[in-house]
Amino acid sequence: MLTSPSLVTYLIVCPLVFLGGFVDAVAGGGGLISLPAYMIAGLPVHNAIATNKLSSAMGTSVATAKLALDRYIPWKKALPCVIAALIGSGIGARLALMVTDAVFKRIMLVVLPLTAFYILRKKDFSEKPDPLPFWPTLLLSVSIALVIGMYDGFYGPGTGTFLILLLTSLAHFPLGEANGVAKSINLTTNITSLTVYLLNGKVILLLGFVAGLCGVAGNYIGVTFFESRGSRAVKPIMLTVLTIFFIRILSEIL
Repeated sequence: MLTSPSLVTYLIVCPLVFLGGFVDAVAGGGGLISLPAYMIAGLPVHNAIATNKLSSAMGTSVATAKLALDRYIPWKKALPCVIAALIGSGIGARLALMVTDAVFKRIMLVVLPLTAFYILRKKDFSEKPDPLPFWPTLLLSVSIALVIGMYDGFYGPGTGTFLILLLTSLAHFPLGEANGVAKSINLTTNITSLTVYLLNGKVILLLGFVAGLCGVAGNYIGVTFFESRGSRAVKPIMLTVLTIFFIRILSEIL
């Protein structure tokens, strides 16, 4: 396991994790930048995913606490989702540990273009959907939390954005509630999968903590200065990083 990252590693990872936090505050999907940051710096796949969970959990904790204080989290709906996400992320993280670096990279060659396509086609979430009855809403949201929880434990980038999309479009959550529930689910999946990776010695603690502070700063600046700017300004950044990431993985496989 890589235990002593070089100064160059910090110089690559920290600015990109800061940028990922900024993007996450503006448009969601900051993990699409922060995870590639670790891999571009040369970390093995499992170390990159595990360490990214630490830095992501720090930023998500701050965002979740703020949304809870602002009463955007409907706890009667959120708590069953948190339990489902807890189960799903644990399963996903254990599956990830069973997959070799080479297989992971081939999976990413499929996931990255699909993610880029999703970013290009991403809808505006501002429309307010007609609410569903409580129990269908709960069943749909718990199912979403379980499936996306598995995805986040296994891979992760884009989890928050995917949750908001599915909760608004399928479970008919208002945007504010969808964001609150998504953050509570995302925090749960981050902590659960982080625990699995910690127990298996995959997290590079100092790098993850320092990068996490950069991510928190990025989130703070993004919220402070760009709340009303929408996602158009950050899409080119996300697509550029995904392209670099894709080319790097392709060159390593070939």
